[in-house]
Amino acid sequence: MGLLTDENIEKRLLRFPDWEHRNNTLYAEFEFDNFKDCFSAMSRIAFECEAQGHHPDWTNVYNMLKISLSTHDENGVTEKDFKLADAIEAIVEVEE
Repeated sequence: MGLLTDENIEKRLLRFPDWEHRNNTLYAEFEFDNFKDCFSAMSRIAFECEAQGHHPDWTNVYNMLKISLSTHDENGVTEKDFKLADAIEAIVEVEE
């Protein structure tokens, strides 16, 4: 798979305004109207993660979802992370 360079990551993040390159991960925070909507999005994201065989580090407090994506086998950001970020964006857009 191979790690992406910092330059490549920053260039690709232009298409992902909710995400940033932080601590060798792709990182985003999403705020929902309430816990139910947040948990619903998390459930949909979980099914996508299973389908892709790629799982985020994430936390949820009430209506806030914080997600960090990195490819643990590569110790950084790879194409897999951008593919999952794209799917997460589509899920979160539907929830809004």
